[in-house]
Amino acid sequence: MSDAELEPILAANHHDPRQLLQILRQAQERAGHLPTALLERIASALGLPLARVLATASFYSLLRTGPTLAYDILFADNITDRMQGGPALAAALCRALELAPGLPAGNGRVRVGTTSCTGLCDQGPALLVNQRPLTRMSAERVVPMADLIRRGVAVDDWPAEWFRIEPNLRRRDALLGAGLAPGEALAAALARSPEGLLAEIEASRLRGRGGAGYPTAAKWRACRAAPGEAHYVVCNADEGEPGTFKDRVLLSDFPQLVIDGMGIAAHAVGARRGFIYLRGEYRHLLAPLEALLAERRRQGLLGTDILGRGFDFDIEIHLGAGAYVCGEESALLESLEGRPGRPRIRPPFPVSRGYRGQPTTVNNVETLALAGLVAIHGGEAFRAIGTAQSSGTKLLSVSGDVDRPGIYEYPFGVTVAEVLADCGARATQAVQIAGAAGHCLAPAEFGRRIAFEDVPTGGSFMVFDERRDLFDVAHAFVDFFAHESCGFCTPCRVGTTVNRRLMDKIAAGRGVPADVAELAAMDRLLRSASHCGLGSTATLALTDIVDKFRPAFSRRLRTEDFVPAFDLDAALAPARQATGRDDRQAHFHPDPTPLPDEPLR
Repeated sequence: MSDAELEPILAANHHDPRQLLQILRQAQERAGHLPTALLERIASALGLPLARVLATASFYSLLRTGPTLAYDILFADNITDRMQGGPALAAALCRALELAPGLPAGNGRVRVGTTSCTGLCDQGPALLVNQRPLTRMSAERVVPMADLIRRGVAVDDWPAEWFRIEPNLRRRDALLGAGLAPGEALAAALARSPEGLLAEIEASRLRGRGGAGYPTAAKWRACRAAPGEAHYVVCNADEGEPGTFKDRVLLSDFPQLVIDGMGIAAHAVGARRGFIYLRGEYRHLLAPLEALLAERRRQGLLGTDILGRGFDFDIEIHLGAGAYVCGEESALLESLEGRPGRPRIRPPFPVSRGYRGQPTTVNNVETLALAGLVAIHGGEAFRAIGTAQSSGTKLLSVSGDVDRPGIYEYPFGVTVAEVLADCGARATQAVQIAGAAGHCLAPAEFGRRIAFEDVPTGGSFMVFDERRDLFDVAHAFVDFFAHESCGFCTPCRVGTTVNRRLMDKIAAGRGVPADVAELAAMDRLLRSASHCGLGSTATLALTDIVDKFRPAFSRRLRTEDFVPAFDLDAALAPARQATGRDDRQAHFHPDPTPLPDEPLR
């Protein structure tokens, strides 16, 4: 990549070191990868140490410092994609291309590997092809896809049908059925003073829809009251929780609700600038969202003097690059400032010291969209929907063993059983609520209600029928957390890795009851000592499955005797081959006494 090609990227980002992630992403799109020489030039241009640039480039899974690939094919490794046959299809494609899984082939032109959940588990198996989402992969597509790759056909010229993404809207309620015009909710909010708007938000009892359920009014009031040179609104669209895709649908089919919601938040907290932090796997939404923002500026719904009310507010989109931990609000802010997305030590909290050290409110996509209903109808009307402690509606991303996967909107208080009936689930063995970081419910719990006071969820609703081995489900979640741990704190970095090794050992038929006890010990460690929510929730599903579905583990365990997971004699095989030895003394024996009939060598 020449200096002439790099300079416009730097200029578009104002040569700002805090824009490092965006600069790296845009440079990679232009150059195909991020070689060390390019990183050195970026570091020099921004006045940053090379180590700082390398740290950011190596942290995110969608940034490539290795050679350019003509075809980088990553199958989603979420449990529902596995259930839909993703691994078998990946293996078939590897055979058709005559390459090894995960390794480049064809002079380094092609790689077939895996990535975490792509937010498309309602239409899987899904994969990313050069970071473009491809849905409903099938055995019938394997040979044609391999042929396109062998002939060097550009991904843009592949069949458009392969890349079709459906919203799969199955049930609408107050939010999805509101039918609001662009700017309507924002105009209603601006008709009130900031304090009047905050009073309505407080009366509505709106709580965050990202999973934590923090009262929105309390967050906005704290942000407004915090001293600072500027206040910011950040829309957290880093929807990385396995099995969740509601925010993708809101941003693709109802983006005006979200943009209005950001303006409402800005009016409440006194912000003039906002950001949408869009997960890297949703790269396909960037262009339509940018076009929407430009159109709203032309319509007077964004920018300066919005709707003639003297209200100034504009929005910028930052694209992530593949890191689940960036869904945590302080890690998101670190990423927004161009650094690796590692959670900050709190306090201070973002509402007092967030983006660039200034007061910042970070809200989920769905939370911001719902704020528009409060602005239109008032707090009491919103509060009348749902339950006493959980007002309004909730979007559920339903996937797994159901006839009708997709988005379902319900008033809070709906039972798990009602959702299962609506989506066409049969012979259901378990339901995983809130993704890999949530709880797993057994049939006796299907009468429980989706609500903060009973079964809270960020939106993921994965269904497993009686055909499924729940050990495999738990194993997939353990793999996910070991892969996604940012490595900042020892309990999470080590604990998630230990869990993966124990689950691998049990899966290989070498597990013993002591291994399950060790999983319980890791659960206690991770919950009590992890730095952020990733570690403290990493074992929720695993523990639930062990406790509620114990036969899934018990049938894999051997005797009470310890069975080592490491075979030392097998590990010595390469050394024996290299030295040409295969005598008894070249093998490991539990008894170290020299054999009398053979001299020591």
